[in-house]
Amino acid sequence: MAIDKALYTGRATSTGGRTGSTESDDGALKATLTTPRELGGAGGAGTNPEQLFAAGYSACFIGALKAVAARTKTALPAEPVIAAAVSIGPMTDKAGAFSVDVAMTISVAGMDRAALEPLVAAAHEVCPYSNATRGNINVALTVA
Repeated sequence: MAIDKALYTGRATSTGGRTGSTESDDGALKATLTTPRELGGAGGAGTNPEQLFAAGYSACFIGALKAVAARTKTALPAEPVIAAAVSIGPMTDKAGAFSVDVAMTISVAGMDRAALEPLVAAAHEVCPYSNATRGNINVALTVA
């Protein structure tokens, strides 16, 4: 799968791995990276790739949800909220390799769950993060 034409390209440079830093080419994102204690690191101030992935995927999914709602002329009574969790651990079928699982809980205040569920399913089909991860990692979507 490939895209026909890039509409936008985000760029960031990281150094030092999980105990380094990352910065976007335009300077809008500057983050210190810290390895969580659960992964053998010192923890402390800073973020990590799993948090950055959770933030990016959930924000992108909100955009997809809004696009699907607009396309289907469905009014969203409030701003969608997504709580995303990205877990890292060893793969069950590939010794020495690691992967991630994603769990997202999607809610829109004032919207009936039965009305939101088909929008979430449609958003999952068009979201670039969903398309990039489909078939590669476990993604669980829960409508609250």
